[in-house]
Amino acid sequence: MTFLRTAARITLGAAMVGAGIAHLTIQRREFQAQVPEWFPLDEDLTVVGSGVMEIALGASFIALPRHQRLIGGLLAAIYVVIFPGNIAQYLEGTDAFGLDTDGKRLGRLFFQPLLVLWALYGGGWLRRNRESREPVGSE
Repeated sequence: MTFLRTAARITLGAAMVGAGIAHLTIQRREFQAQVPEWFPLDEDLTVVGSGVMEIALGASFIALPRHQRLIGGLLAAIYVVIFPGNIAQYLEGTDAFGLDTDGKRLGRLFFQPLLVLWALYGGGWLRRNRESREPVGSE
């Protein structure tokens, strides 16, 4: 495993744990504000559930490197699934986390694909040809 990929995996895992803790504690209201009105579940249930999931996946991404591909893929999928909520925040003009202008909310939309790539890279999905021939777990 390359140093950069390991660093990417650990950094993203730590960020997910931190975000998950924030979901459950100090930024709970901010996260509730981001749940689109059309989402079928209660805002608080959505925030608590996603916070627990983020803690579990973030900690697993750090602590279970042998499962990095699975966890990286799951994180990437989650970033894709929550993207409509980010679009809703832009379209509805919802202020949260300092995203208080249309320009800032639009800029956030371009960050989401980078999170997908970060999760895939940290999970080993974007290996170079030479690396991809190595058996998983030999790292």
